[in-house]
Amino acid sequence: MVSDKSRIVIAGSGSIGCYVGGSLAAANRNVNFFTRPRAETKLRQSGLRIVDLDGAEHLVSTDSFQLNSDPKIAFAGAQIILVSVKSGATEEIVQLISQFAPDNTIVVSLQNGVSNAETLRRFLPDTMTVVAGMVPFNVVQSDETGQPLTVRRTTQGTVLIGDNVPELPQVLSTPSMPVQSHTDIQGVLWGKLLMNLNNAPNALSNLPLAQQLADRNWRKLVADLMSEGLAAMTAHNIRPAKVQGVKPAILPWILRLPDVLFRVIARRMLAIDPRARSSMWEDFSRGRTTEIDYLQGVVIRLASEKGLAAPLSAKVIACVKKAEGKPLRSHSVDEIRA
Repeated sequence: MVSDKSRIVIAGSGSIGCYVGGSLAAANRNVNFFTRPRAETKLRQSGLRIVDLDGAEHLVSTDSFQLNSDPKIAFAGAQIILVSVKSGATEEIVQLISQFAPDNTIVVSLQNGVSNAETLRRFLPDTMTVVAGMVPFNVVQSDETGQPLTVRRTTQGTVLIGDNVPELPQVLSTPSMPVQSHTDIQGVLWGKLLMNLNNAPNALSNLPLAQQLADRNWRKLVADLMSEGLAAMTAHNIRPAKVQGVKPAILPWILRLPDVLFRVIARRMLAIDPRARSSMWEDFSRGRTTEIDYLQGVVIRLASEKGLAAPLSAKVIACVKKAEGKPLRSHSVDEIRA
């Protein structure tokens, strides 16, 4: 049985991990960050500033949460673990959880991609409960030199999790971060994957999200990527669920609309903070490996299994791989399609 006094461990101190953990700490939850040594030092020095979509700020002091880079200490006594590491680090983190967390821990995946909860279930003890989750909103982290570390929510949405632990949404919900259960969380993850097919175009454009979406050429590129994704999912009888009330099948149609109609119909889509950018752009800006293999890479795999082509997804992957670890630059739509 979990409650608002349960020991919650945030496994991953990136933008999403810091925002979720900071929101929970600001709501007086028992929050413990498992971090890398560098992030631990920075958070100990100055705490954490959370900025909500409406601009409200919460300075979460260092006495409001615990920090540790030693997994033996961080995971000891954990009742709930929120996994927010990059998809490529899932197997690494699952080994640490298996070794150091109690056997009855609830482990929640708040990661991009559709298979992380499956990976957790495969490698964790059967006595642990794994819950799939989806964070719909975008979070931007301040420059690493900024004090204190600031994470800013730039889009709207409600965190959704599987319904296999009925009391969990109430424990994880805060005034600034509502959490709800969903009966088809896997469908939600497939819907989010479609939305995340814009992560790479946004990163390659080097534009804020609002500016990129205002350009029909970029929207048509994203629509074509989504069409490839939908075709591959349909071939596997995968039915992506709505994300933020939008039917996945009509997303490409909306994105291809002329600018005037798009601004009217997609007004909510454009109601985002002008600083919003994709998490992949943040990876580019910090010289990190991206999650492209867990986004367009999934489309390629699904398509190939059914003998379908996904040429645009392959081109985007090639552009991203070439850009990883190099100075940021702005790509054009023609360059990506070439």
